[in-house]
Amino acid sequence: MARKTPVSFSASAVADLDEIVSYYAAEQSPETGMRLVGELVTRAERLYDSPESGRVVPEFALEYLREIIYPPFRIVYRCERKRVRIVRIWRSERLLKLS
Repeated sequence: MARKTPVSFSASAVADLDEIVSYYAAEQSPETGMRLVGELVTRAERLYDSPESGRVVPEFALEYLREIIYPPFRIVYRCERKRVRIVRIWRSERLLKLS
């Protein structure tokens, strides 16, 4: 049986998920926000078995920086030697910048 790769969420990714929940709550649709966050986390869980399954982020062309597209969101993650780190969860139309 193949070994699973640990997956964790950075503080910035957790803040992104919180913002999604807050946005939909302010729009009078808290259930939508909670559903979307659940779906985003489910999409990220595939990385336990297939850490390199996302595409390389086109803005950077760095093999270790990848993303899963779940319209209208981008789940951006670092594929490290022994783990996967979710770094941001942004709307698809946003361009990424190194900070």
